[in-house]
Amino acid sequence: MTGGDWELGVIRYTDDIADADESMLCGFFAGWPKPPSPAQHLAVLRGSFRAVLAIDDAAGCVIGFVTMISDGVLTAAIPWLEVLPGHRGQGIGSELMRRILEGTERFYSVDLLCDAPQQPYYARFGMAPVPGAALRHPEALRGGAVAGRHTRDAGR
Repeated sequence: MTGGDWELGVIRYTDDIADADESMLCGFFAGWPKPPSPAQHLAVLRGSFRAVLAIDDAAGCVIGFVTMISDGVLTAAIPWLEVLPGHRGQGIGSELMRRILEGTERFYSVDLLCDAPQQPYYARFGMAPVPGAALRHPEALRGGAVAGRHTRDAGR
């Protein structure tokens, strides 16, 4: 193991997104009316400030992931944590959270929005319920387009 790879049992945890490709990203977003395509999913992972994957090398697939977005200075947010249904209840999500939170002490805030029933889960990592708000654009999931990075200077 080198770089950001760690192994626990048969699950390998890595923050090297180069270890994943679209063919390894199947079965996520269970229950979504129109799940993101594997191409969109991979673009999300690559575009994140940080991402950690749980990979089952024997099966050749990613079985869990967590992403973090950040300004790199004071704030960060964790928009997605998901473990494939057949692998839940084995501590994979907890290990992904533990790894994504490593080194975040430098940030003033690390925010995560979740429904009230999930708040006790995140409390185990020192997170506390706070008021929040969200805006959702479900149409962004239609069509499967993969947008590039957006910056304030785009188009100049």
